[in-house]
Amino acid sequence: MAEQPKQQQPKRRRSRRLNLNKKKQWESILKGIDKDEVPIELLDYISVNLKDGTSVNIYVKELLDEGTEASVLEHEIQERLDALDDIIKDVDFYISVPAVSKTVQTVTDDILKNL
Repeated sequence: MAEQPKQQQPKRRRSRRLNLNKKKQWESILKGIDKDEVPIELLDYISVNLKDGTSVNIYVKELLDEGTEASVLEHEIQERLDALDDIIKDVDFYISVPAVSKTVQTVTDDILKNL
C-alpha cells in the first residue's frame, strides 16, 4: 500500500510585540502631531509663561501620582488659567512620552491579540 503524503498545515504567524519603547522615536512622532487636546493623564507638566517673563510650571504627573483625581486637577488648572488670562503670554504642554508609549502599547496589544 502506498503512503499518502502528509497534508501540510498552514503556517501560523507568530504574534510580534511592537517595540514602542524607544523614547527618541516617540518624541519624533509626537512632535509631528497637532495636539489640540491632550488627556491630562498623558501630561508630564504644563509651563505657564507670563507676560513679565516669568514661567510657572505645574507638575501634572506628580500631582496625579500623589492621588489628585484627574478631572478635579483638570478643572482647577483650567480655572486658574482662565483667572490669569490677562497676564499669560502662552502655555506649553509637555507630554509624558512613557505614558503615551504605555497607552498605545496597551491598545495595540488589545487590537492584535486575535491575529
